[in-house]
Amino acid sequence: MIDLSSKPKLARLFRMQYEEAQQNWVLLYPEGMVQLNQSASEILKRCDGERDVHAIVADLEQTFNVQGLEKDVTGFLEIATERGWIV
Repeated sequence: MIDLSSKPKLARLFRMQYEEAQQNWVLLYPEGMVQLNQSASEILKRCDGERDVHAIVADLEQTFNVQGLEKDVTGFLEIATERGWIV
């Protein structure tokens, strides 16, 4: 379970990049690339190591004028952690 006070950031070998040809964000790493959907890219863009999970959720809720994103965001962050994308 993700701690809401943790401050996730991309793991050292990963970086995000917008791919014009594909018109979406991708996560690049030495062995390849992961195509991200809009939700995943919006969450990962905020994983800067400075904002805690609570602040990421609050920012997303404000940006997209929606409430109740905590479960979806923490669920994605758990998957991203398991896959080694974030630390």
